[in-house]
Order: sequence, then structure tokens, then C-alpha cells
Amino acid sequence: PTTTAYARNALFAGLMPLDIARNHPDLWVGEDDEDGKNLYEEQLLMKNLEKERLNVKASYNKIIKASDGKNLTDNVKNLMKNDFNAIVFNFVDMLSHARTDMQMIRELAPDESAYRSITKSWFSHSSLYDLLRYLSGKDVKVVITTDHGTIRVKKPYKIVGDRNTNTNLRYKAGRNLAFEEKGVLFTRDPDEFRLPKVNVSTAFAFAREDFFFAYPNNYNYYVNFYKDTFQHGGVSMEEMIVPLVELEPK
Repeated sequence: PTTTAYARNALFAGLMPLDIARNHPDLWVGEDDEDGKNLYEEQLLMKNLEKERLNVKASYNKIIKASDGKNLTDNVKNLMKNDFNAIVFNFVDMLSHARTDMQMIRELAPDESAYRSITKSWFSHSSLYDLLRYLSGKDVKVVITTDHGTIRVKKPYKIVGDRNTNTNLRYKAGRNLAFEEKGVLFTRDPDEFRLPKVNVSTAFAFAREDFFFAYPNNYNYYVNFYKDTFQHGGVSMEEMIVPLVELEPK
């Protein structure tokens, strides 16, 4: 699934989700667990460096609030003492979720162009931009990427699941999924997609194109609320193809 819980853990671990669950069961949080799904990124990164026999001094930082970014830029000279620094900026992901939940953000970003404009405005005033300007004068390489993209969903797709089925609109994982299989990427054998399963009968269904899954209960309300929101978790190119940029000082 093109969600942070799977994609970013896989990125830092250098492993597919199934292999994380098998090799580091203490660091994988399953679909049925209510704990945060990305609490162990730093540990997975350090184990990855160890696995690759990279004896480097490394750090991991996650920027969620503006104060986190300020602390990072204030501490940047100490980061320069490391061989490798990983920094997660969570703003774009948070904006995606906020646009779903908050009417004000929907008004500010009614379409893809406005969504990009808000992201650009944030970037031009962010600690990330300050950090990049500082690093442009240093002998370092910067790699910028993301764990998943997002897509504006427009068409509902009816699906039925039990109470333990996850809530994501673009993929479902559960035991008793019922839907029309046409137009959906579906597997009853998660192993073939290198995905861990909660139990022996766990199946996965992924939305394609700009569909989103909707339950029959309160169907019209559900559809009206989520139509034209930006979502991720499915298998569209917008979600799966991510940018990778390498920057070096002139």
C-alpha cells in the first residue's frame, strides 16, 4: 500500500514490509494494532545501515511542527559532524489529511493546482528551505524523495468488510472483503506482494485510477464527504511513482 505505514518503513529499512515483519517483528506494527505505525523508523534506518555494513555516524530527525524545524536549523552545525543525516518533513502528508478533514483547507485547495500552490508557499517559508540554503554552501550531497504520492479521488467503489477492516480509502486489508473484483487489484496471497498478513485469511484490495472505497452503510454521505479529496494507499501512477532528486553545491 502507498501509505506511510508501509512505504516509509520500507524505504528506511531497505526491505519489503513482509521482510520487516519477519526479520524485525519488534519493529513492525500490524494492521490490527492501534499503536502508531511509524514509531520505529530510526531503528529501521540504523539496522539498514548496519545490514549494508556502512560504518557511518548517522542521525534521524522528524519535523512535524514549526518548532521542530527551528530546532533543526539551530542544530545544523552539529548535524554537519555526521556522515549521514535523514530528515523527514511531514507537512505535505499532513496537508493531505487536513484537506480531507477540514472544510477550510478544501476551500484553499479545491484542485491540484491550488494544492501545489499551498505546498510551494509552505516550502518558501519553511525550515526545509532554510536548511537547503545553508547546505548549498557546504560540501555535501542532498537527496530529496518521498515515500508515496497522492491522487484526487472522484469515483466511489462499493466494498464490504468486517469491523477489523482498515479505514484507508484506497486499500483494504481484512478477512471478509466483498466487492466486484473488476477494476480492483486484489490478492488473497499477500506473500506474493511481500506484505505481512494479520491471519491466514487476510486479503488485500487496492483501488486503481481515481476510485475510492465506500461502504454501503451511509453510502451517499460517505461519497459526498470524500469525493474530490486527495488520498493515497492505492496503485495509481500518481501514488506509486515518486521523485528522486540529488543536489550538490555549485
